This record gives sequence, structure tokens and C-alpha cells, in this order.
Amino acid sequence: MTRQDLISYCLTFPGAYEDYPFDGGLTDESATAVLRHRANKKIFALLMNHGQELYINLKCDPREADFLRQTFAGVLPGYHMNKEHWNTVVIGSDVPEEEIRRQIQLSFDLTKRSFA
Repeated sequence: MTRQDLISYCLTFPGAYEDYPFDGGLTDESATAVLRHRANKKIFALLMNHGQELYINLKCDPREADFLRQTFAGVLPGYHMNKEHWNTVVIGSDVPEEEIRRQIQLSFDLTKRSFA
């Protein structure tokens, strides 16, 4: 999956939008892309480049987060996030694309529950 594939998939969810609060923007391929819920501004995915690697941070149930970290070498505790509730997935690692899409859906669902 490419960076654009991930962003495009995230934008298929109702009310999802792309934001660049940290650096760069749409034209900067190295900028951190933040995918949020329009209704509550909550983040459900962060896409980051570090060196040649592409990463995505996703919210996860703590029990499942630990299971995924034990199952896949490409799933790590959330980088710059609460390590109990967020995972970082290394894109292009041993995590299948279907599993990444499932984790994005889960993150979207977990963060939309907080709508005001």
C-alpha cells in the first residue's frame, strides 16, 4: 500500500477528512497526514515517513493491541501516542493489507464513539 492508497482508503469513511497540522501539507510527501472525524476532530490515523519507511498510527483496544504486536513484527507500540491504546504499523512489513484496512476501520470506530 502506498501513502496515497492509505489516505484514499481513510477518506472513504463517513465524515473523514485529511489534515496537516504539523508540517508541510498536501504537496509535501514527507508531511505527517492526520485523518480525523469531521464531527469531533478526533484523530483516527496518522501517516508518517521516517527515513524510507512509511508508518501509520491507529487506535486499538488494549488487549488486541498487545495481541497484534505479538503476531506481527510490523506492529509496534504507538509512536508518540499512548502505548496502551495506539499501535504503529510499518507499511510494507509482514502485516497484510487486509489487516491494515481492518485496523483502520477499528480505529475509526473507536474514535467516533467520542462524538459530542
